This record gives sequence, C-alpha cells and structure tokens, in this order.
Amino acid sequence: MMREQRAKQFAPFDAMKGLAEALRDREERHSRVPKHGISEEDREQINETLRKVEKGSKVFLSYYADFHDRERSGIVTEINRPYRFLRVDDEKICFEDLYAICAIG
Repeated sequence: MMREQRAKQFAPFDAMKGLAEALRDREERHSRVPKHGISEEDREQINETLRKVEKGSKVFLSYYADFHDRERSGIVTEINRPYRFLRVDDEKICFEDLYAICAIG
C-alpha cells in the first residue's frame, strides 16, 4: 500500500468526537445579544413601510432572530398582516422583531 493511501484510511478518525460541534455551540451561546428596543418614531416608520410593502417587493431588513441582530435583503414572498409576519425569501420574520425595513427599488 502506498503512503498516501495509508494516510487516507486514518483521515476520518476523530479522536475527540463532538469537540468541534461543542466548541461551535459554546461560541454561538457567547455571541448572543439581548433584543433591544426601538423608538416610537422608528416603530412608526416600520409600520408605514409595512403598509406599502407587497408580495414581490425587494426589501432590506434589520431584525432580531435566534438571539442575534441580523441584516439581510431579499424578496418578500409572503406578507401576513393578521398574524403580523412577513416571509423574505424562505425566512419568516415577525413584525415585532423588526428594527428597520426599507423598500429597495
């Protein structure tokens, strides 16, 4: 057996199984942030923009999800005003979690 082939048979061996996953989980927990509030003026601006946004609109969002502040842009694929959420591409975002929303184009 050639040396390269011998080395390949040991490549998948993980002496500390699960360590990498545990470290990623710990790092994620330490990077969490609490949800912060927004001003009444910002809330009014969000509500005004949400009244104008329709399915197919391109938007830029700043919001809170999974214990982190996030930003993204995308196409609104669903807007459900009675249940107070919108779906941008494949992600569901509650109106209460929005920090800012801006229509693009």
